[in-house]
Amino acid sequence: MKRHQSTIGENDEWLTPRWILEPLGLFDLDPACARVMPWQTANIQWSENGLRDEWAGRVWLNPPFNRYIRPLWMKRMAAHGNGIMLVPAATETEAFDQWVWKQASGVCFVKTRPHFAYVDGTESKANCGCSIALVGYGHANADVLRRSGLGTTIFLANTEMRGSRKVNL
Repeated sequence: MKRHQSTIGENDEWLTPRWILEPLGLFDLDPACARVMPWQTANIQWSENGLRDEWAGRVWLNPPFNRYIRPLWMKRMAAHGNGIMLVPAATETEAFDQWVWKQASGVCFVKTRPHFAYVDGTESKANCGCSIALVGYGHANADVLRRSGLGTTIFLANTEMRGSRKVNL
């Protein structure tokens, strides 16, 4: 049996691997970063009050992995409408339906299960235990996902991508 990280456990602070961040370009804000960060995810990084404070610019969001808290962050990202969010590819959930399928511009299904890092930068021995989706809000972010090479990207009817294949749900 394979060993995976739990969605509820001893740690909600899992850092996004740099190989995911690098092809996505520069971000203005990360409202949900860990208190200790060995690498930069955005020009401005918040470790507290990310759900309450005002967001601006292009946002990177890797919300807490806890399945009870994550929908609050997903809703906030959808309302902001500019950036890329990393979430489990739990396409059947109410949160994915509401905040991704109905509001995002594109979804990239990452081609491998990443090994996230601890706050000291060391990679976890176990992968995250589920498939990962990168969700783009705004047509420019959906196009970044397409060009990233991180997986297969679909464009949703919630965007104005000229010349690209859209999926109507």
